Amino acid sequence: MTLHRDPSAAELVAAVREFLTDRVMFETEGALRFHSRVAANVLAIVERELADGPTHELDHAARLAALGFADDPALAEAIRTGALDDRFDEVLASVRASVDDKITVANPRWAD
Repeated sequence: MTLHRDPSAAELVAAVREFLTDRVMFETEGALRFHSRVAANVLAIVERELADGPTHELDHAARLAALGFADDPALAEAIRTGALDDRFDEVLASVRASVDDKITVANPRWAD
């Protein structure tokens, strides 16, 4: 049970995005139409982050832990110093998976 029930944050974001894409963008032109498209795209990112973000965070933390790190700065420092050169394939797979997760939130079409 949650404190904030229907409509959920995801449903509210979806409703506003749909209003922008289904109404505002087709009933306006010029700069307002462009900014409506930008706003709708931002809301689509928020929707994907609300839906997938918690899983991505858990997966990312697990990947970091498997490499022996608690956070990205520590991993980055180890990469910079060459401390993980002998684990190149493992590090590459971990970083690539995290980037893939970011891309699927930012713009899933880029993943292809």
